[in-house]
Parts: sequence; structure tokens; C-alpha cells
Amino acid sequence: MAYTDDAVLSKLSALNESHDSIATTAQWIMFHRRHASQTVHLWLTKLKDLPSAKRLNMIYLANEVTQQSKARHKDDFLNAFAPFMADAASVAYKGAPADVQQKLRRVVDVWRERNIFEKDILQDLDAKLAEIDRTRPAAKVGGFGGHAAFSSSSASSVPPELTPLVTPQLALTKSLQPMKNTAKTASTEYERLADPAALTAALPVQAARLNGLLKTLANAEGAVTECIRARRDLLRELEKILTTNRDALEGEEKQMMELSGRRTEVEQKKQSVEMAILGGRSVSNNDMSGDDNRASDSPVPEPDRPMVEALTPPHVPDDDDDDDNLYDAPAEHQNGQHQSVPLHNSSTQPSTQSPFSTAAPGIEMLSNLASQYQAVPLNGAKRRKIETSDEFPDLGGDDGIDADVKEMLRKDSQG
Repeated sequence: MAYTDDAVLSKLSALNESHDSIATTAQWIMFHRRHASQTVHLWLTKLKDLPSAKRLNMIYLANEVTQQSKARHKDDFLNAFAPFMADAASVAYKGAPADVQQKLRRVVDVWRERNIFEKDILQDLDAKLAEIDRTRPAAKVGGFGGHAAFSSSSASSVPPELTPLVTPQLALTKSLQPMKNTAKTASTEYERLADPAALTAALPVQAARLNGLLKTLANAEGAVTECIRARRDLLRELEKILTTNRDALEGEEKQMMELSGRRTEVEQKKQSVEMAILGGRSVSNNDMSGDDNRASDSPVPEPDRPMVEALTPPHVPDDDDDDDNLYDAPAEHQNGQHQSVPLHNSSTQPSTQSPFSTAAPGIEMLSNLASQYQAVPLNGAKRRKIETSDEFPDLGGDDGIDADVKEMLRKDSQG
């Protein structure tokens, strides 16, 4: 049977769940591997049109074709199925009975164990199936060697701010692989038809090949366009998040500066209170809220020093002092002669002329002090008896004691 769209759809409609039916159809499809891209598009369209109970057969067919291609090292169908496998599996999984879902999970586990598809394709497939499981709380999440549960927990742990990025990122991931595969296929077919050996074929054959190349180029162009659209959507969401974070950063920087200023103010108040405590004075609210430029460590004025009492006690006169003051006769030596200061009674005025006016300044000061002393009157009980006249020696000379005074003192001492 020649390869046509109707022939492919007919084969797919006659497919059943027996192993013979799936293996025979897979062999026919692989025989026409140069039409891999067109066959996969027809396969996906037929899968969406079938009821839920028969969609698992289409997954089994894709599994047979991809595993045989992997074993034979033919990547045509691997590259063609990879971009659409996540969508096809989610369509077959959604709304299917629990036993059908478990069978489909087993197929995906085989793909993962045997590395049939690349890692990003399998991750996208797990995310889609996990999303279906979350929409059904009563459904039992299992299988995939624990990968489904892991994908579910990972999706639920996405921060709310990054939720708008999930959809465009998944769309971009979904469109990347088809774009790479279709672009590679289109480039290969284009180079094949550009080979001079291809020009030797019959004209109808060349026309059919050119027609197929046009379809392949159109598919590759559509895949690239879809990838560009998904990437632009992702960039748009990223710019929104970037703008939001920049505004938030500006506000946080202003808040940090305000808090830093307040912390500095509180530290200054704390230092002021500590200095006040050390100085022994109280701090009012006005002091704490005063000018920050005022020095917080101004010295506290010291109290006045206490008056210190002199250590020498005051002189208390006694009876002997009166007698001792009776005679005051400091002697000075001037020009080698002994001089005596005359005694004066209470009626005698002190002399204003010192006999030592020509002496040295120290001697003159002593002479002036001695001349100011007065004789104490001798009366009553305080009378000192002078028994002999030897206590008043005749000093001789013009400066001696007056004879009358001398006689009077002797009479007082004898009476």
C-alpha cells in the first residue's frame, strides 16, 4: 500500500490492543520513515479524535515505533515523536480509568529506564500528568518511580511571584524540541534534493519530493514561529517581574537608610544616658530629644571645695603670758655694741624713730616690731618681785634706762 494520508489514517483506525496489530502497524509506519513528520501529525490528530478507552493503543504504537527506532539507531521517528509526546500522553491520561492510567505510567517508566526520550521531554511529560492528578484530589498519585510525586511537590513549591513564568516556560520547553527536530529534518531533505544525483530521477518523483520538502519546510517554519512566540511571552513575564523587583528594591533601600538613621539616633541617646548616669545627674526628655550636634559627654561642674580649718590651734593667753610680756628687750648688735630697746609703760607713746634706721632691712624690721611692745602695768596679784637691781643692769650710755624710771621700778618691787 502506497503512503498517503488516508492510508495512514486507515491503519490507525484498524489498530487494536493486540500485540500483532501494534507490531504490524509499526513495521508499515517505519518502512515509510522518510514521512515520519507527517505520520506523527496524523497520529496525534487521530489520538485526539478517538474515545478515551482506545487512546492507550495509540500510546502503545508510539512506544513500539520509538523503541524499534532506538534499537536500529534510526532517529527519524524519535525526533518526530519527541515534541508531541507530552501532549499526547496527557490527552490519553486525562479522563481515563485508573487501570488505563497505571498502564500509561508503566510505558513512561520504560521510556525513562531505556532513555528513549531526552530528559527535558520526560520532565515536561511528568509535569503535565502531575497537573492532571492535582485536579483530582481522589486520584492516587503513584508510579514513575516516584517522579510524578516529585514533580507535583516541585510545582507546588513554586513561589507565587514566579507562577506567571511557569506557563510560558513550559510552552517554550515544549516548542524547543519540535523546532530543533523539524529544522533538522528540513535541512536534511533540502540538502538531499540539492544533490545533483536527485535530478536524475523522473519528473513526477522530483515533483513529489519537492512537494514533501515544501511541507517539511512549512512545518519547520511553524515550529520556529511557535518557539519565538513562546520565548517572547516568557521575556514579557520576566520583564514584569524584573520591574516589580526593581521598584521593591528601591523602596527597601530607602527603608534601610531610614532605619540606619534611627539606629544612629538611638545610639547617641544611649550614650547621653550613660554619660548622665556616670555624672550622677538625671536626664530629661528635652535632653534626649535635643540637638544632636550638642556634645553628649560635656563635663559636669565640680562642687566647691570645703573650707579647711587651720591645723594650728589659736593661742590662749594665760597668767604667765602677762608676766612674760613685762620685759621685751630684744638685743641687736650694731657696730659691735650691745643695744637695748627701752621699755615704755601704758602712758608712754611708742617711738616713731627707730634707732636702727641705718641698719639692714631685716634688722630695721625687727627693731620696728620690738618698739611697738608696751610694758604691762604691775598691779594687783600679778606683780613680779624684783629682788635685786641686777635684773636691770645699767646699760650705760645715752641710750640706757632713765634713772627715775629705774628708781620707780625698784620701789614697786620692794613695796
